[in-house]
Amino acid sequence: MIIKILIIFYFLFNAFFNQYPCIVVLGIAQHGGYPHAGCVEKVCEMLREIGDNEKVTRLGIIDPKLNRSWIIDATPDFAEQYHILTKVHNTQLQDIFLTHDHVGHSIGLLQLGREVMNSKEINVFCMPKMKHFLEDNSPWQQLIDLNSISIKLLKNAKEHKLSRHLFIERFLVPHRVEFSETIGYKVVGPNSSAIFIPDIDKWIKWDQEIKKVILNSNISFINGTFYSNDEIPHRDMSEIPHPFIIETMEQLSSSNSINTNKVHFIHLNHSNPALREHTSATKLIKAKQFNVVRKGQIFDL
Repeated sequence: MIIKILIIFYFLFNAFFNQYPCIVVLGIAQHGGYPHAGCVEKVCEMLREIGDNEKVTRLGIIDPKLNRSWIIDATPDFAEQYHILTKVHNTQLQDIFLTHDHVGHSIGLLQLGREVMNSKEINVFCMPKMKHFLEDNSPWQQLIDLNSISIKLLKNAKEHKLSRHLFIERFLVPHRVEFSETIGYKVVGPNSSAIFIPDIDKWIKWDQEIKKVILNSNISFINGTFYSNDEIPHRDMSEIPHPFIIETMEQLSSSNSINTNKVHFIHLNHSNPALREHTSATKLIKAKQFNVVRKGQIFDL
């Protein structure tokens, strides 16, 4: 009996005092979510019938000791994702970090305006072209004019300090340069680190080697928009040159299982069979010792 009490006390002690920073996955879908607008496939219609959905890709960073949180990207699902961070995890949102201008990554900023939250001076960190895009175009410009958000330029310094034990780094990645640069992030905690690359063109276009990037981090959330080349037959897939999941797995197949287990595919299009659990695509990914991240997963830092 005494031993059982000591064991219970041990776990309670660790749960209370060892509250490490963590990353919470707030969504895994590509820009349009799932079911996708205009999708009339059976799986989309089934989700509509049962009222289920998958949120757009976003990560939350939490420091539980300070009850503070940060988010990477502002998605169309901003409202529910904000609720999860602030109410479910009992934190106060500090800053927003953007990767680029595309709809699934920035449109959620509009929720901060006077029509909805009427926020005051929420820091939004981004790169120079993204900063100019927000400052020079409505309706984002109005957010700045009304002090709903405060645009902060990500400097060339290697690390940006979030809290005593939390840091974030940005790095450029190749992707459609329409209105802004595209960046990924590395989040560094006291015990672990994670990289986040939701959008990127083919790995060969990057000036870094993805194997080395994964090797130098503990967790890797990387682009898995499409599983293979035949998902959207009415589109020229060369116009949306994301690395296919099967390509990425083949490229990383020479890595040992410890490194492949670090990989968690994210930012999945509604056409991607890996978006749904128990499909042959998902089973193959698991068999090759890779992962598809799921909403609500928590990763300690």
